Amino acid sequence: MSNKVKLDTIDHRILRDLQEDGRMTNVELAKRIGISAPPCLRRVRALEEKQVIRGYHADVNPEALGYSVVVFAFVGLTSQAEHDLQEFESMAREWDEVRECYMLVGETDFLMKIVAEDWDAFQVFLTTRLTSAENVSHVKTALVIREGKHEIGVPITPP
Repeated sequence: MSNKVKLDTIDHRILRDLQEDGRMTNVELAKRIGISAPPCLRRVRALEEKQVIRGYHADVNPEALGYSVVVFAFVGLTSQAEHDLQEFESMAREWDEVRECYMLVGETDFLMKIVAEDWDAFQVFLTTRLTSAENVSHVKTALVIREGKHEIGVPITPP
């Protein structure tokens, strides 16, 4: 079953432009797309209602706020029962250091992107929260040396 929403060329252009600059006004967006402002706003609202547009946010530079450490953690659980998977996801949502969390197929159950102010702060998180969490059997980590690419969203090309 596919959750893909049927979109036309104008919808794709709206999404592309808003993904690049979510702060532009509806008037500017309509001008770029080549339609008037009222139908443009209706289309944006429809995309929001269908959850194609999930929200708007600022892309904050972590280092500007003192987060100099980024680590990817590969987490294995002792049980993969659905209840246990949901419990782990719920716990991960409560940890501010965890910025992304994905359930995987294969040897690793979850992949997490974790940010910390420094190596010591990460080690405290790792030892007092992640590795000691219920149902966690093992954690392997990979320290990010540098970010080679940072793109938000998805590639958007008109149909």
